[in-house]
Amino acid sequence: MAIENIFDSASSVMTVISFVTFLGILGWTFIYKRGADFDAAAALPFADEERDGLAPAVAEELRHG
Repeated sequence: MAIENIFDSASSVMTVISFVTFLGILGWTFIYKRGADFDAAAALPFADEERDGLAPAVAEELRHG
């Protein structure tokens, strides 16, 4: 019976830790106003096209033949 209590307690602790981690991720993304950082990271895949001096549609066409 004691082992069941240990597993129940461990399950509850892991649930609380997971929830706190989730809230931490939400806080990191929304509360700290990191939108500019995320916008810059989202534009990274297109950095090569801008560096080559080609319009994105032209670069895409050249890439695919």
